[in-house]
Amino acid sequence: MHVLVTGGAGFIGSHLVDHLLANGDSVVVVDSFYPLYPRAVKERNLASATADAGFSLVEGDIRDDNTWASLDQQRRPDAIVHLAALGGVRASLDDPVSYADVNVAGTIKVLEFARRAGVDRVVFASSSSVYGNDSASPFREDASALTPISPYGVTKRAGELLCHTFAHLYGLKIASLRIFTSYGPRQRPDLAIHKFARAMLDDNWIDVYGDGSMRRDFTYVGDTVTGISQAIEWTATGHGHEIFNLGGGQTISVSEIITLLEEVLSSKARVRHLPEQPGDVKSTWADTTKAQQVLGHSAKMEMPAGLRVFVEWLRAERNV
Repeated sequence: MHVLVTGGAGFIGSHLVDHLLANGDSVVVVDSFYPLYPRAVKERNLASATADAGFSLVEGDIRDDNTWASLDQQRRPDAIVHLAALGGVRASLDDPVSYADVNVAGTIKVLEFARRAGVDRVVFASSSSVYGNDSASPFREDASALTPISPYGVTKRAGELLCHTFAHLYGLKIASLRIFTSYGPRQRPDLAIHKFARAMLDDNWIDVYGDGSMRRDFTYVGDTVTGISQAIEWTATGHGHEIFNLGGGQTISVSEIITLLEEVLSSKARVRHLPEQPGDVKSTWADTTKAQQVLGHSAKMEMPAGLRVFVEWLRAERNV
């Protein structure tokens, strides 16, 4: 199988690329190396992939017609996994226009390329942020998801609706995956676990917004990638557009995460509580029934073990 992965140099994307190559698939990555964090980090993410004969890289922006024109000249992919996006709830509050441009207009470009190129298998990376604060817990895919509370969440819900429309009009088979907070090696430095661990290693303050009771359904990146791979398989036989939660199926508070990190790092956290931030949902919790029944997916990694793997990677990364 030949797979096109947008955003393939990022955290989840690079793990997916490694997984696909290990399975004998060929992969072309489209990535703009957007400077949310240093380019060298993303290049290290792809270090093992670049040595594989089945890998190729197109550096370009998904909004740019020239990017897609260059792909028209290459082998047509059997499936597309669309991970490229501006990520982060809080940053979307500061720059909602850019988020709409990349995450909505960019998604249309991806879907239009699929339609024009005759690629009928697409996996779209959505987010648990679409649920907002009004969805009943645990979150089910049939929730209305009409009240996301951040521009980021809105852009991901808009992407799902675009996927529904393209599947309806053009016969594409599309799986939209509502990914619940992934963590593990290569995690973006702006995400909580990474920020907390770095601060603790440097004996700096950890900024916690609110009283630490906010809860998240954290999902180890290996489990997320397995779910994406299973969704790719589903598109070979599925029909229309389907939404799936990819989560661990359980929640843990921010304070509990910090306690676990203290144990793994053998270090005491210095916590500074700040006001709650607008746009942050109070809790995320995935109902994983549909993903289990349709995709055969269930999370395997327990949080303490996953944190140990992450910390081992982080220590090595700091020595680079």
